[in-house]
Amino acid sequence: MSYASNPKAHYDYEILETLEAGVVLSGQEVKSVRNGKVSMHGSFVKVMGNDPSFAKASEGKELVWVGGLISPYQANNVPADYDNQRTRKLLVKKNELKYLTDKSQEKGLTLIPLKLYDKHGLIKLEIGIARGKKKYDKRETIKKRDVEREIRRKSH
Repeated sequence: MSYASNPKAHYDYEILETLEAGVVLSGQEVKSVRNGKVSMHGSFVKVMGNDPSFAKASEGKELVWVGGLISPYQANNVPADYDNQRTRKLLVKKNELKYLTDKSQEKGLTLIPLKLYDKHGLIKLEIGIARGKKKYDKRETIKKRDVEREIRRKSH
């Protein structure tokens, strides 16, 4: 079941690859997500942490989801320190983290959240490795969508 998606991502970016990550949430955040009180508008994924005391480049780093809005479960019963746009940690394997770190440092590539969904009772975030589209690419996407719509309309 999909709780939230980022449709603008496919318009603004060319999605090259997708990966799945677990999301670290508090109990009330899980309830809010399952009730659909989540928005991915303007959010992004980032590799954080660069502690020089670690020997390997991938050690001491973590993947985070920044700007994802999860509204409070019960508006009248919100903890005083609740931040609905806090940075949330994402759970990925070490080799995936290293791969994402390398990809995020490549010129022109970025990590964006595509979809928040349920998989076997766990809430997962689909991350896309993407390259930004130019204006003419966006026009091409719109034209292709209009042509497909016309074809569907004429066939019915």
